[in-house]
Amino acid sequence: MNFKFSGLRIAATAVITAAITATSVAAQDIRIGAMREGSAWYVFAATLEQIIEPIIGANSVEVIARGGGVANPMVVQGGKAEIALSNVASAVWAAEGADVYEGMSAPDIRALVGGLNSVYVGVIATEAFVNKRGTSDLAEIFASDEPVRVLMKPVGSSAVPVAHMIFEGLGTSADEIKANGGDIIQVGTGQIADQMRNGNADIYIDTMIKGHPTITEVALTSDIVFLDIPEAAVPVLKANGLGMGSYGPRWFEGHDDKTVGANLGTVLIANASLDDEIAYQITKAIIENADALKTSHGAWSRFDPTKAMLPENTGIELHPGALRYYKEAGLM
Repeated sequence: MNFKFSGLRIAATAVITAAITATSVAAQDIRIGAMREGSAWYVFAATLEQIIEPIIGANSVEVIARGGGVANPMVVQGGKAEIALSNVASAVWAAEGADVYEGMSAPDIRALVGGLNSVYVGVIATEAFVNKRGTSDLAEIFASDEPVRVLMKPVGSSAVPVAHMIFEGLGTSADEIKANGGDIIQVGTGQIADQMRNGNADIYIDTMIKGHPTITEVALTSDIVFLDIPEAAVPVLKANGLGMGSYGPRWFEGHDDKTVGANLGTVLIANASLDDEIAYQITKAIIENADALKTSHGAWSRFDPTKAMLPENTGIELHPGALRYYKEAGLM
């Protein structure tokens, strides 16, 4: 992987290290690395907990309400969660030891179930900014000498390295944006809607999951426009394991048309040391209870269990226990 996550690596390492050392429970328990409460990943993990606990054993499953797309592969690699949700792209980055991991890698992560949902990174601009610039073309916006204030989550979110890939593909960088009088604003989820509502940012880059509470609030409380990721950025994104596609329409208020985004994908991963039988049973439980998972949150509604094992949906090697299930179920 050639993309250089300059300026991100030290901060990302701190986030990952904090996540790895955050929890410690008995080795026989199954800890599911997710994200904060209220997120689509947390809802999925909580639903999965209810499904697999009767199989694994009472009070044996714990949802870890922290981490994220970048941190979770290293949480699993470090043995602080037996399984975790990860973006497909970040699982590949971790397995390969990409620059964002600052010399670390996760050679022991394996896939259980892929294709859980599409996770698009997309771009939002305020309507006032687009009107002032006279264009909704992101390539034209970044090619201009006019300053741009870009809002995103802190390092640790998968959307952050993708944002920097978009910058690179469009011939700019965070440093150049700042040098041109603009800014890179990174705040926690709870502050994003206020930043947009108060006019403190022009462009906001984040994951565009249907029903995403933060995007929903932004769309309801600010006049915004959804921008396509330009074709010029696609080679850099694809070179780093992301697919391209479109999300919407009508995922959010005022979102009337399909919008081009970069697809990170979602996969449930496990440590290679996870007992084969447990990996088998977890995989079986997800595939055979797909309807329950799909109805738990709108983000999972398009999960196709017959494609859960495809390489493009997992990104990394299957766990032997999962592989055994797929073969026995006639899916491979």
